[in-house]
Amino acid sequence: MNCSTSADLAAYTLRDISRLFLTFTVMVIVTASFAGAYGALTGNAFLNKVHPYIFFTGFGNAAILLLNRYLTASIFPELRIDPLRQRLYLIAVLTALILVTLSILFDMPLLKAAAGLLMMVVVIQPLWEILTTLPFAEIWRNVSGRYYIFDVIFLLNANLGLCTLGLKEAFPSNGIIPFFVTKSAYFLGSSFPLSISVMGFLYTYAWRQTAKMELARKLFSVWFNIFVGGVLFFLVVILMGNYLSMMLISHLLTFGVITLLITFAVFLYNYFKNNFAHPALAFLLGGLAFLLATSSFGILNIYFGKGILFGSYPPIMADKMWNYHSHTHAALLGWITLSFTGMIYIVIPAIQNRGTLELLQSGDPLAQLLDHSSMSRAFLQLTVMLLSASLILVSFYTGDKVTLGISGIVYTASVFYLRMNLFHDSAIDIRGRLRNPEESPVE
Repeated sequence: MNCSTSADLAAYTLRDISRLFLTFTVMVIVTASFAGAYGALTGNAFLNKVHPYIFFTGFGNAAILLLNRYLTASIFPELRIDPLRQRLYLIAVLTALILVTLSILFDMPLLKAAAGLLMMVVVIQPLWEILTTLPFAEIWRNVSGRYYIFDVIFLLNANLGLCTLGLKEAFPSNGIIPFFVTKSAYFLGSSFPLSISVMGFLYTYAWRQTAKMELARKLFSVWFNIFVGGVLFFLVVILMGNYLSMMLISHLLTFGVITLLITFAVFLYNYFKNNFAHPALAFLLGGLAFLLATSSFGILNIYFGKGILFGSYPPIMADKMWNYHSHTHAALLGWITLSFTGMIYIVIPAIQNRGTLELLQSGDPLAQLLDHSSMSRAFLQLTVMLLSASLILVSFYTGDKVTLGISGIVYTASVFYLRMNLFHDSAIDIRGRLRNPEESPVE
């Protein structure tokens, strides 16, 4: 029995861990969105409170530790993928999820602090490997690598936020942990590495493929500085309570998002006209559209929150909380989930096709790796996700909790369909073996 187990572990491959990642992340998002939807229908305080923690603690860590690592290793081959270690990462993320859930259920904030500390220890390992393997100058020269590696740094900071938040809730009168360590700050900090990862992906597999590749490189290098620097400076002026600076920075970032949306729409039009309709690119366009909505709601948050100190609750005018919830859910359901769904529709089939990162490194990951029926179903999935996410935002404004809950359940089902669609593609069966007996997997 032990020999068999050891042999199974030794044979654990990149195909295996990427399929496990797909299942794990889909189930995390499904759990988070269903908890939010059912909490809206029933008014369950625990579900309403826990569902964003599930999303950010579970998906936020897993996406950067695994999917982002595949993208980073495709640029820097010296960063090797260890499937067994990545499986341990998922076990750690699951443990952190359990700790955070129990923390909220039994009002034991030290468990939340323990979850943050655990994930800090986990994230330090790949970050240390990156920093000791790659010279900083090499990282900075590569625009894609700059995005992919800096989001690991910000993930470490997000988990530090979770740890200190738990400590602050456990010892509210300690006076050591600063006032800006709040639940909202943790959610914002956790969304940052995910956003950076998507930006890097957009450059790598869209703009870098255009004829004006050098211009795209320069523009995305500038955008990295604007986006990262702008968000960090925005956090500073929030703490200062400087209304004018908050408005100026938020409008600058919004204009940048509008530029990204328009130029990506042009790229998408030309790609569909000259190649084929790739659903992953449509998901990414939908994500950018919701990022614009997120930015717009964010500007309104600043307006409605004028004069209210950061860390207060409610963070904006009480009768405008619909805008606050629309801002956060446009980011979670639209920008982040839609974008990463598109990324998964590219990365996972590329890995399953070759069993290596070859297609991501030197091939064409936008090639038609899925059959026509799978792509058609992906477009249908996108339509359902867009409609249900839009209804959720409208429901926050109208206050219709029934529509909010039902739309959330529909959205949940559409997210779960991602796994079904990929696992039942004609090239891959549910066990991950190739259906074509004449094709031997490359390990």
